[in-house]
Amino acid sequence: MDHVLSTHLFVNHRLTSVWLDKIWQAGIPAVEIFCARQHLDYRDRAQINELGHWFRDSELKLHSLHSPMYSDDMWGRSGPNAHINLTEPVKSKRLEMLDEIKRAVEISETIPFRYLIQHLGVAEEDYDERKVECAFTALEELNLFARERGVEVLLENIPNQLSSAERLIHFVAQTHLKLNFCLDVGHANLNEGVPTAFKTLKSRIRSTHLHDNNGADDSHLWPFFSEGRTIDWPETMRLLRSQPGDYPLLLELRELPEFQLPQSLDTVKQIFERLEAL
Repeated sequence: MDHVLSTHLFVNHRLTSVWLDKIWQAGIPAVEIFCARQHLDYRDRAQINELGHWFRDSELKLHSLHSPMYSDDMWGRSGPNAHINLTEPVKSKRLEMLDEIKRAVEISETIPFRYLIQHLGVAEEDYDERKVECAFTALEELNLFARERGVEVLLENIPNQLSSAERLIHFVAQTHLKLNFCLDVGHANLNEGVPTAFKTLKSRIRSTHLHDNNGADDSHLWPFFSEGRTIDWPETMRLLRSQPGDYPLLLELRELPEFQLPQSLDTVKQIFERLEAL
């Protein structure tokens, strides 16, 4: 199975070629870039062009880009208007948020990538049919914009009432949008459980997010190494291997004090090896 590391691991650091070099030197062949402005500023053409030059000369592949969740560089702490949410009911605000995501998609014109990982709503958001309609109109436009640039939008299951595995299936059936999914194992563990989420989404899973948690908090713990883990990784790997073709093993880990960079990349390699050995 392909090994991919999300740069979420060092999302609070500005993304430079130095970090990417370390990933490649650790023997990891592909990355997902987490699009947060303190890390990768999709409005900063100088940063994008610099990374574009590096990728053109490197064998490291950009597998996917995680869509921005905030328009500021401080995790939305500048105010509620910094949150990017495609279920926003006010059309003018929703269009501004959609434009933020489009600017991120335009990175593909400099650094090609295959998938855009997109949230439907925000954490713990309630279900509402009006929100479904707002998300439909936004995603219809985003999907067309992305496909024109060779990018496929994948919806990710997240812990809210709009984005459980069952709700995502209902959403694409109701809207007739031809969208596939990124199975986030950690989020599934917080919701319906990994086996149920996998069974529900399996025919349309195109990528993954692998991380662990205690069953209550979205803490992005390290499989096998963090304390308080609750995911059954042998069962999870059995499920991932049960479908024809391979899903990528994409680690989306949080930077933790006990795993300091760059030595932590050795631990990342060990996680990949232990997952493959199950």
